[in-house]
Amino acid sequence: MSRARLAALSLLALAALLLIVRLWPRPPLAARIPLSTAVLDSRGELLRLRLASDGQLRLWQPLSDMPPALIEAVLLHEDRHFYWHPGVNPPALLRAALVTASGGARQGGSTLSMQLARLLERRHTRNLAGKLGQIGAALWLEARYSKREILEAYLNLAPYGGNVQGVGAAARLYFGKRPRELDLAQTLALAVLPQAPNARVPGTGETESLRAARLRLYARWLAVHPAAAEQRALVEAPLRFQRRALPFRAPHFTGALLAEAGETAPAELKTTLDLRLQSLLEQRLRQHLAPLARVGIDNAAVLLVDSRDLGVRAWIGSADWFNAGIHGQVDGVSARRSPGSTLKPLLYALAMDQGLIHPLSVLKDAPTYFGPYAPENNDGAFLGPISAHDALIRSRNVPAVQLSAQLREPSLYRFLKSAGVALPRSERHYGLALTLGGGEVSMVELAQLYAMLANRGLWRPLRRLAEEPPAPGERRLSADASFMVMDILRDNPRPDEAVWRPTRNRLTPAWKTGTSWGFRDAWTAGVFGPYVLVVWLGNFDGRSNPALVGIRSAAPLFFDLADAIRVAEPELVEPAFPQPPRLARVEVCTASGDLPNADCPQRSQTWYIPGVSPIRLSTVHRRLRIDRRSGRLACPDTPASAVVEEVYEFWPSELMRLYAQAGMPRRAPPPPGDCGLLATTAVGEAPSIRSPLAGVEYALRPEQLGQQVIPLLAHADGAVRTLYWFVDGSYLGSSAPGVAYAYRPTQTGRHQLSVSDDTGRSSARELRLRLSD
Repeated sequence: MSRARLAALSLLALAALLLIVRLWPRPPLAARIPLSTAVLDSRGELLRLRLASDGQLRLWQPLSDMPPALIEAVLLHEDRHFYWHPGVNPPALLRAALVTASGGARQGGSTLSMQLARLLERRHTRNLAGKLGQIGAALWLEARYSKREILEAYLNLAPYGGNVQGVGAAARLYFGKRPRELDLAQTLALAVLPQAPNARVPGTGETESLRAARLRLYARWLAVHPAAAEQRALVEAPLRFQRRALPFRAPHFTGALLAEAGETAPAELKTTLDLRLQSLLEQRLRQHLAPLARVGIDNAAVLLVDSRDLGVRAWIGSADWFNAGIHGQVDGVSARRSPGSTLKPLLYALAMDQGLIHPLSVLKDAPTYFGPYAPENNDGAFLGPISAHDALIRSRNVPAVQLSAQLREPSLYRFLKSAGVALPRSERHYGLALTLGGGEVSMVELAQLYAMLANRGLWRPLRRLAEEPPAPGERRLSADASFMVMDILRDNPRPDEAVWRPTRNRLTPAWKTGTSWGFRDAWTAGVFGPYVLVVWLGNFDGRSNPALVGIRSAAPLFFDLADAIRVAEPELVEPAFPQPPRLARVEVCTASGDLPNADCPQRSQTWYIPGVSPIRLSTVHRRLRIDRRSGRLACPDTPASAVVEEVYEFWPSELMRLYAQAGMPRRAPPPPGDCGLLATTAVGEAPSIRSPLAGVEYALRPEQLGQQVIPLLAHADGAVRTLYWFVDGSYLGSSAPGVAYAYRPTQTGRHQLSVSDDTGRSSARELRLRLSD
């Protein structure tokens, strides 16, 4: 075989061997060293930097994130022939050896590949054996990895003084910037630092060694980039350069994330937190707590969440992480505490969905016993009959417990469990006291519940990491009930309304307070604009304090923080929450919350869910004919000149007693007159249903359930103005006599259809529906 052929085969074999070495699976260079973890806010601001397991600070930056000027400056200073040599530059090595041997300044002649080999293997390279080993390691690196991979690894491992390695950590620690944000003077400084890091790293300012080195590099830079002469003033000015303290922002939040990530945490954890809002709320919290110290309140926690994507924007676990006296390192956002009355809005929404109430339903605030349990109101008083709207705003305990006792499936306990509340004990253990804060919830769970109200009844978990996509949402409440409860909570007046009159503007908060038993926790949770805000005041050791009352201590803090956010973000608007299509408005008699009859003197508008909300015709007000001579009910033969008509309220005896106890006694109707056989009089005709027809089964197309119309039509007495339609006792809507009401059934089977007129007379008929073939 000829020498040429043998040489060709040898070269081919060598090329094949190099190709196999290059293509053989190998771990990335970043996997060979432990890395630090940087926790960033949503805008990339550094919140916290955790040391690598070997005590070094390293932030791995992909080469694509490095500014081209920095890469070029490093190559110009360290290895101009990097892309052309195989890992070793023989002329440079020979020159360095000759200079060193002749007694000149010691030179290494190392390429970037050789320097990376030394950094990776921590070789001693000041003797011949070490240098030869470094050369071999560099050649092996070049055989296995690309130039880009080697350059990336070097830029991330280059020494920058002390325990700082890599341009990512150096840019953060020395300039408070990311590498791509560096100006030319800072770029040149980082390019020359690794050559003599300990001599050039500043104490409180730029060292002479560093200044001289970067100006020499600038001169070489000008030869390649003449236009950089325009930046001479910037480069030649003294460089503001000193090592900054490691940031330690949002410590409870970042600590939890790092603990969960463990030692396998990535180089960066980009979070949803907004450092600007975090800092603003921390400052306002400290200012708010300062005067409260005189009444023994010195700790608080705050959680701010964006309801649109459930991202955490601010997380303050305590008033001062460094204050051992208040157990500042305990995370109040994650701690489980009694929520007081903050769960009541969820109870009312659940009751609305189950058809127990609408906003103006009349509830009873009176002494009530549920077996051995007798709930009391915080003020020790009872208000008697009260609307659901006012009972929720005024946080009356007894009506809330009554509603909880009436719930069907799900109960409040099972509803809360389905909405992410980790109640650790059985439903029987909590009982009805769960309504008033007898369980334990965290601020995270409470924020998720209020975000569910803001998001039309869709529950989603909180997001802490930017890479987590928002969850699709799980239906826990109807949009109708969520809308009605939010509408009620927006009517809740601010505690400082004496100086600030609330208006239904674009950022009117929907909010609720809570006070735990024994005055151990004071809460306020609410929604304003796109944000859900939860605040807590208390003591982590569980000490009681009479000042810990939600409306007096937590609510002012809530509004202080909300106002600060509104000023900081003036562009905030209320997310669109249009009226759900099923929800409707209806006029009701204010006194009873039911449909007004002809004699109801005062009427109001309320929301209701057709077919669900418990609305019937009011029978409270009745017009009576009074004999003015005797003061008794007039007989049919009483002369008209002796009769006067008056409207009286006819309440059940229990409610009459409650009104009297509340200091609002109702006037009792007069006794009947002595009418004998003439006492019975005609009261007119009840409505007569004309459609649907009796005994007829109506067929519905399956694809048109909820859309196909069955007209409801009835004729009535001549004095009647309004007819009210019901199916199975649930109110549908109203129509005038002789005018059809468009009923769109959603269920087949047999149903009880009834109609009442505005005097209380009614008729009923069976309605049979089936699916068509």
